[in-house]
Amino acid sequence: MLDFLKKHRTALLFTSIFVCALLVYSNSLRQQNKTTLFERGILQLTSPFYQILDNSQNEVTLLWNNYINLIDVRQNNVTLNQRVRQQRQQLLQLREVAQENSRLRKLLNFHDSANAPELPARVIAVDASSWFRTITIDKGTRDGLRDGLAVVVAEGIVGRTIKCSSHSSRVLLANDAASEISALIQHNRTRGVARGKGTTLTLNYALRSKDVQTGDVVITAGTGGIFPKGLPIGTITNIIKHDYGLFQTLEITPSVDFSRLEDVLVVLGESK
Repeated sequence: MLDFLKKHRTALLFTSIFVCALLVYSNSLRQQNKTTLFERGILQLTSPFYQILDNSQNEVTLLWNNYINLIDVRQNNVTLNQRVRQQRQQLLQLREVAQENSRLRKLLNFHDSANAPELPARVIAVDASSWFRTITIDKGTRDGLRDGLAVVVAEGIVGRTIKCSSHSSRVLLANDAASEISALIQHNRTRGVARGKGTTLTLNYALRSKDVQTGDVVITAGTGGIFPKGLPIGTITNIIKHDYGLFQTLEITPSVDFSRLEDVLVVLGESK
């Protein structure tokens, strides 16, 4: 301690004198109205320090206010981001509801125009394997379903039921290789068999002598006891005429997008 005092005695002395002068000056200001020459000197010496202190206080106040404002801005940003996320979620939900209403409206219109009793069902599973192309719907034998019933949507043929349990049924899609549907070319009534070929279908056994054009619509022929007559199967997109034989092969793009099936109708009985 003594070493510290000896080492800094000059600085401590001047500091003590300065503090005493400030105290004397402050006390004299409270007790009299006029300032002496000594007081004016003290005032001139200390005014820069007061100015520095005042400026520092203003800077601290400004920094604090900016900090408070920054916190408010961040809180507002958090609130706005939450509102944006909520509105986006609500918008997605509204779009989903609108799309579902559109699908169901099409099914309802198709159901009203159909000549056979139908049951609406929802797709609950999709078989994406390369061996089978099937879907599973949420209706089964307790709802009156059995094997061999046509499944359709407003756009056309989906497939037929192949395995029915009490609460669900498996549907073989029309584009599966095991699917065969008696078909007609709509404009000239050329007959054939629409067979699944993965993402497309082919119309086999169509006489090569028949005039067929790309863009011709292929519909169900109504024979075979499963699919009602006149339902869209797809559109001819390619014609393959062989060098020999009685038939030509026609490639069909299906009218139904099998990858986007959600709601379907099951035809429960024969056409009225």
